[in-house]
Order: sequence, then structure tokens, then C-alpha cells
Amino acid sequence: MMMDPHPRALSLGLLDHLPPWEAALIRHLRLWSDGPEGQQRVSMIYAHAFPRAIAQQEVAAFNALVLLVTGQAHRPLTRRQVGCCSIGADETVFAHLVRTASDGHLNEAVLIASLMVMPAWAEHAALLAAQVGCTTRDIANGRKTLSTHPASPVARLH
Repeated sequence: MMMDPHPRALSLGLLDHLPPWEAALIRHLRLWSDGPEGQQRVSMIYAHAFPRAIAQQEVAAFNALVLLVTGQAHRPLTRRQVGCCSIGADETVFAHLVRTASDGHLNEAVLIASLMVMPAWAEHAALLAAQVGCTTRDIANGRKTLSTHPASPVARLH
């Protein structure tokens, strides 16, 4: 049996099997990672979902999370192409981080974040993930205002 030389690139699932907001989150990550055109598309998604000031604030939080996770990563992260229906390992961990944080489990989210970034950045990543998760859920549910959620990023873990 031949071992895959890039095990992090293995498919761990399908976007169609995720809740719509998680699939959207992974698509946004892929678009954002594709460069300026993809980033503009993500910004437009937020602009259509919220009033201008809120959209700009939430896009900035998404940008900060992606830059933190990619810039402070233990190693380069792998991802699929924008149109791919499969989900890779790093995308799965990213989605799990955002889901856990936005569900209000910040201590667990910090542990998950530490799989991706250096421990000094894990708490900040978890707090940003909570905000991004709540916002992505609101977009998927068609809300024009941000919902109040128990995982508000004003929480402090230590």
C-alpha cells in the first residue's frame, strides 16, 4: 500500500454534508486565500448581508482570523480549490475551531487553535473565531443584524 505524501490534503468529508453556514465558512476561506478577487467576493457577501459599517467590521474580523491562522501557523496550511466539494484536514480543523468558539466553548476553542497556531496566539484566534462563526451563521440565516451570542468576543479566558 502506498502512503499519501501529503496526508493533510486527504479528503475528510464533503461540503454538502456540512450545515450551510459551515460550508459557507470554508468557501469564504478558500475565496479569501485565492487573492484579491476572492477577497473582494467575500467582502461583497458581507456587504449584501449587513449594513456597511457592520459589514466592514465583520470582514475585518474574518480577515484578522485568516491572517492569524495562516501567518502564525505551525506550518503552511493546505486547502482545496474554491469549487471543490471535498474538505481537507486543515479546513476541517478551521471549521471545527470556528464552530466550537461560536458555540461558546472558548476554552476548548483555544486548544483547537493551538493545533494551528503558536500557543501565544491561540486565545486571540479563538475569540476571533467566535465572532466569525456568529457572523457566518447570521449570513447563512439571512439576518441583517448581528445576533447576540453567548460566545461574545469580549470574554477573557485568563
